[in-house]
Amino acid sequence: MPSMYESAAYEAYSEGELFVNNQSAKLPVEGTIPRGHSVYEYEDSLEGLTDARENLKNPLPVTEENLAAGKELYGYFCAVCHGDKGDGKGILAQREKFLGIPSYADPGRVITEGSIYHVQMYGLNAMGSYTAQTTPEERWQITMHVQNLKAELEGNPKLATISETENASAESTSESEQIED
Repeated sequence: MPSMYESAAYEAYSEGELFVNNQSAKLPVEGTIPRGHSVYEYEDSLEGLTDARENLKNPLPVTEENLAAGKELYGYFCAVCHGDKGDGKGILAQREKFLGIPSYADPGRVITEGSIYHVQMYGLNAMGSYTAQTTPEERWQITMHVQNLKAELEGNPKLATISETENASAESTSESEQIED
């Protein structure tokens, strides 16, 4: 049974006379996006951060489910440095592994939903990117939780949630409006 030992298909990255440049593996067509990925329009720069801070908005509804998921994800990925309360006193700061982790309530810090998401995408200062660990939806859920932590630290009201029934009725209303158009 030689077919079990010798592959009929080309091996990845093998040479083949039938191919341009003798390579069996080809680059994706220019302008294509892999399945499961989305385009993020803001660049990895201070200008991109400023633009995201001002213009990027959370597409997810503020529901109890999203807030609970954000809190859980924050506990996995963020609390180790930023602390459970967002005060910058996580276990790594307490053990002096990273110093100078800012609190979300530090004076002069302009934190918006867009800037929170952007920092998760690219990282900032000593914080690295979390795009490999989280999906876009998870990053938005974490963003909601961070906004609530910031509000709590500053003594402001938290994000107002909409119930699942209100969300469902709002979606059905918008669908019926689209049908009428």
